[in-house]
Amino acid sequence: MSQRRLPPPDPAPCLVRPYPSSQKGGTLIDERVTDHAEHQRRICDPDGYRPAECPRCHHRGLHVHDHLDRTLAADSEQTSIEIVRYQCAACGATWRILPAFVARHLWRSWETVKANTLSAPAPMTQPPVPKRTQRRWRTRWSASAVVLLQLFAASLAAPLVRVVAAVGHDGARGELVRSYAAIAGEATDNPLAAVAGLVHRLMPGLRLM
Repeated sequence: MSQRRLPPPDPAPCLVRPYPSSQKGGTLIDERVTDHAEHQRRICDPDGYRPAECPRCHHRGLHVHDHLDRTLAADSEQTSIEIVRYQCAACGATWRILPAFVARHLWRSWETVKANTLSAPAPMTQPPVPKRTQRRWRTRWSASAVVLLQLFAASLAAPLVRVVAAVGHDGARGELVRSYAAIAGEATDNPLAAVAGLVHRLMPGLRLM
């Protein structure tokens, strides 16, 4: 007799809540910036992270608004980085730009998250992540990926459709990441960062973890 596994639990509401259409500004992820060296090069140049146009009104004039410090708790390289915000001269929307290696809302790098979810155990040289935080990440890692799978399927991009077929409709988020890594192959060093950036680009506000 075949046994059917139980479906994964629903994800926390914060993970599947896209930006409202009325929102003015928000966070953009630069998926090209995958390490500290490239980030440092870009942050020193006013045009380094400047979007080509405002995602809200499509005006092409965005000006540097300010710079902020972003904490990277338990990171093995840096405990914080500088990030830049741009403001649209037409509609006034303000856009915070994150490099791809920073985990949005988690206050850590994706390498730190990877070391405590996809990889085990975490490197001994890395500052420890609190046990409560690790449990929360693993709960999200094992939660349903159905919303993300629907997003991938709707994109009609062949590699993402292959991920959907490999995971199935009742797969968990960890399965989605592993399948994406297998299909992308050497195209990505950190599949969590790659999937998170992709998800946010396809539907701003949605989160992997």
